[in-house]
Amino acid sequence: MNWHEILFFSLFNLFIFAVLFLDLKVIGKNSHVISFKESLIWSIIWILFALTFFVLIKYHGDWIHGISDLERLKEVVKLHDHPIRIDNLDFESALQVYRNNLALEYLTGYLIEKALSVDNIFVMIMIFIAFGVNPKYYKRVLFWGIIGAVIMRFIFIFLSAALIQKFSWILLVFGGLLIFTGVKMFITRNKKEKIEPEKHPVVKFASKFFSVYPRYVRHHFFIKKDGRNYMTPLFIVLLVIEFSDVIFAVDSVPAIFSITKDPYIVYFSNIFAILGLRSLFFLLSNVMNKFRFLKLGLSVLLTFIGVKMILHTWLKEIGFTTAHSLYIILFILTVSIVASVLIPEKKEINH
Repeated sequence: MNWHEILFFSLFNLFIFAVLFLDLKVIGKNSHVISFKESLIWSIIWILFALTFFVLIKYHGDWIHGISDLERLKEVVKLHDHPIRIDNLDFESALQVYRNNLALEYLTGYLIEKALSVDNIFVMIMIFIAFGVNPKYYKRVLFWGIIGAVIMRFIFIFLSAALIQKFSWILLVFGGLLIFTGVKMFITRNKKEKIEPEKHPVVKFASKFFSVYPRYVRHHFFIKKDGRNYMTPLFIVLLVIEFSDVIFAVDSVPAIFSITKDPYIVYFSNIFAILGLRSLFFLLSNVMNKFRFLKLGLSVLLTFIGVKMILHTWLKEIGFTTAHSLYIILFILTVSIVASVLIPEKKEINH
């Protein structure tokens, strides 16, 4: 990291945690059931934040790495393997090409993460139902779950970037993993998933090594009874949510690395999508069943990204750009959503 990267990265994280603090301590300090209207407003706010950041990158993307001359620009383009040609351009023209591509990489990564997070919402809904959590405490659990997710994504993304820089063949492993996940999702797309709390590995681990109180105590994660500290079931739910996000990140983070090798762009797109996940959860929790072909679309999306990651070098040689990836991803998601609306599931008629 140079000082430009440290400064930009620090200011970004400062902004993110300031907004989260505002949400926790000022706007949402009281536990309550989130209404459709409130979730819609916050979903729009986070999407606007993400799009504002897209505009910032489009016009000032060079700020991230402190690019001040053509040599530094060529160094960054080579280091992060951006699919652009700037050899015969002057600095200003090359910089514009770089900014446009970087903005597209960010937007495509954000779209991928946002689409895949819908599948994660399915899992979260099942966790809350399986553990019998009061709906007015959903927001508290999801808030701290997102804080944990931000920290874990930071570690996962920059560790992955370091490994990719050192061992380029890891991209093939990531690609294979995504294809496997896509095929598995396609095969099991109609299977009814079920979570059994007592059999969950996180529950077994916590019960074995910690004192767990037998029932929920309002919004508390920990309580003290008779001089002894206990972990409440609500904290167990938080741990299960974090565990599911780690599993989810194994698919989503490599997926964005198929679009860009710049760890900062991967991180920025990931974080904005995660921060909008909570409001998206409340927005979609009542209409998830209406998108019957979305899981099929996500399986095709993951498979496409995996193939793209494996054939990255060849695709770059034939002129396959970030824009092409964005068009294909938009097409897959649009078809799955439109098909869900136009072809509703047939209701069984009881005779």
